[in-house]
Amino acid sequence: MSFQDLLDSPSPILGTWSQIASAEVVDIVAASGFAFTIIDTEHGVFGLETAAELVRACNANRLEPIVRVPTNEAWMIMKALDAGAGTVLVPKIESAEAAQAVVAAARFEPDGRRGACPCVRSGDQFVRNWPNYAKKANRSSGIIALVESPAGVEAFPEIAATDGLKAVLFGPFDLSVAMGKEGDFRHPEVVSALETMTAQAREVDLPVIMPVFSPDMDQARREMHEWQAQGVSAFTIGTDKLLLADYCSRYTSHLKS
Repeated sequence: MSFQDLLDSPSPILGTWSQIASAEVVDIVAASGFAFTIIDTEHGVFGLETAAELVRACNANRLEPIVRVPTNEAWMIMKALDAGAGTVLVPKIESAEAAQAVVAAARFEPDGRRGACPCVRSGDQFVRNWPNYAKKANRSSGIIALVESPAGVEAFPEIAATDGLKAVLFGPFDLSVAMGKEGDFRHPEVVSALETMTAQAREVDLPVIMPVFSPDMDQARREMHEWQAQGVSAFTIGTDKLLLADYCSRYTSHLKS
């Protein structure tokens, strides 16, 4: 199953973020019922070599891997795709030109500018027929644009209209910091910006992935329902670190009380 298959599902899609460099944690994420995870090489303390191993763990568990590259660089997108990520999340997309460039970086010539090598994991190390692989990859590989700044909010109608984007993911925490709200991602001005972009994405049938950070399950459910009412069906729930920290702190607090 590809990420596009998940997006086409009528049911809500739940994923999380993998910021711990551990295949065993990926095993737990998959066994817990998540459909996808975002392997975070921007804020996780590891690079693409480790991300490739986490992609393998995802594949073994039938958990859809998305690799978040640390910055908007074409060579990073290419290497993440070569390592086996079917979808790449690119941060700080702030213009239509940037969105177009990252889509091109994920596609082979003549449709894009991705470098071509058959001896990579995504091509099964040249075991499969190369021409068929290249055509299939151009259809299936995808880019998710991460919009997380006031500049991105302002340019969002043009970003959303970019042909070839698989989806868009919003960064409420980064956006709140950039807007001077000091990390308050539930601030009315931040929520208003997210709602405006969600409506703009819906107008062009661009899927939205919405982060839900609250460790409180009831609050997380309420937030999900609020966004579902606005047409959002894909969510990232916490992160592996956040979920682990919340569980450990609640467990020890309960035992000490």
